[in-house]
Amino acid sequence: MSEILKLENEGLAVEFEVIPAVSETDIKQSGYDIDAAIKDIDNCLNITNKKIEALNSEIDRLTNHADGMDYIVAVVSGILAGAIDSIWVGDFSLDRANEYGDNKVNNFVIKIAQKAGYTGDDLNGAVKYLEKNYAIVADKATNDFGGGLQHHLRDFSHHPTLIGLFFSMLTQFTHKLYGTDVAGHFKVVEVSQADLILIGKNLPEKITFGLINWFFHMISDMAGSSSSISKGNTGTGLPGPLVSFLKEISALPIFRKLDDNGYKKFSVWISKLFNGTLLAKKDENGKIIEAVKFDLRTEIGVANELKRQAVPVIINECIVRGFYFIRRLCNEIKSKDIRSFDEMSRVDWKATLPFKNRTIVRMLTISTGTFMAFDLIDAAIRSAAKSGGNAAVFAKEFILKVNFVGVGRFAIAAGTDIGMGIKRNKLRNERMQLYTTSIRLLNAKVYYCEANMWIAAEDAGKSIEEAYQVMIVSVERYQESIQQISEDMKKLDKLIPEAEKNNPGLTDDIYDILKWG
Repeated sequence: MSEILKLENEGLAVEFEVIPAVSETDIKQSGYDIDAAIKDIDNCLNITNKKIEALNSEIDRLTNHADGMDYIVAVVSGILAGAIDSIWVGDFSLDRANEYGDNKVNNFVIKIAQKAGYTGDDLNGAVKYLEKNYAIVADKATNDFGGGLQHHLRDFSHHPTLIGLFFSMLTQFTHKLYGTDVAGHFKVVEVSQADLILIGKNLPEKITFGLINWFFHMISDMAGSSSSISKGNTGTGLPGPLVSFLKEISALPIFRKLDDNGYKKFSVWISKLFNGTLLAKKDENGKIIEAVKFDLRTEIGVANELKRQAVPVIINECIVRGFYFIRRLCNEIKSKDIRSFDEMSRVDWKATLPFKNRTIVRMLTISTGTFMAFDLIDAAIRSAAKSGGNAAVFAKEFILKVNFVGVGRFAIAAGTDIGMGIKRNKLRNERMQLYTTSIRLLNAKVYYCEANMWIAAEDAGKSIEEAYQVMIVSVERYQESIQQISEDMKKLDKLIPEAEKNNPGLTDDIYDILKWG
């Protein structure tokens, strides 16, 4: 007889095997406790049913219940967001991004310098003050990493990131500087004997030079060098987190493709992006007329541009989620016949929340998809009108007019929608397995109940057989008694005449005695 293998209440786990069919006789002979087996099966069924209920709830959450009204609102919201993007947000502008980044960085540098002890209020003086008081050893190896125009990019300790801080501290302990050469290959430069003055002799000094000086020096380099600022130039500046990361991974061995000069192509592309030649403005002959750098100031400005692009996306999000909440709340109030504020406690708030369910995700997928379609069509029309048939101009204008935040939000919504669908199908398969398990358990329970009934019937049959045998014996005994009485009566029939003859009146006396008792 096979036993139930495992039964766990925590996590609603159910593991067992179906009990194979055997005869009632085998069950009875083995002394198996049928009632205990049925109880175990009932426990398994309870746990299986709880698991099915949990799966039903999760499958319902992952099921799209949106109707026509939900879809209409989603589409209208996407169109409205697209109109706001076209009219108010406008084109993505690197010039505006650079201008915004310059202003933010300049004000930030002055403010930090003042907190560090600078008493003036102009940018040039603030940068000079920080350069003088917070020197770092990496500036002594400027020529080893490409001079004034490239060493901020090629020297890893000039990256204003955690990786840049790591290499700054590493220099303090190894007396070496780390970066890339002109070809993009990883390069290590030994700190000269004369520059060891900027290497700490103990741990507190190493932290001072490697962390504190590095931090304030990075701030001074954000706005460029003091010499560039005094000439009215923006200076080299620092690579932002994105460009820094790209430069750091470009030194990895996986980037092996070289150009005709033996330079890593990916590294050269990053250098052109940083120094402004990649995005530079060019004349009709392709000659650069104005470099457009992509440094930390530009990345700050780009973040601001993306923030502007996020406005219609956020508006679309608020409209769709707000409509979902209000409509579901009204449905709850109506279905539960709520007529006063005190009765609002009966509202199932979980059913009204516009988060973490397939319906709201589907509505957002439709609304963001509509917004993206509207944005791309608008960008294509305006770019075609401005390009005059020039494909290169059309491509450039088109990219600047696309709302990348909206495209990204649509990708997230669509990905989430698809992911929920995949998860739902998986859970439905699990539920089907549990249904099968439940049916098998019920079949096992029916079998045991039938076995119990037949065993009881067998026992009842034996009892009837025993009673029948007793009855047969009783009948036999009764028949024997009748026969004996009959024989005795025959003997009396012979004795009575003789007794009456010898004792006249005896028969009448016996009759009277028997009559009156």
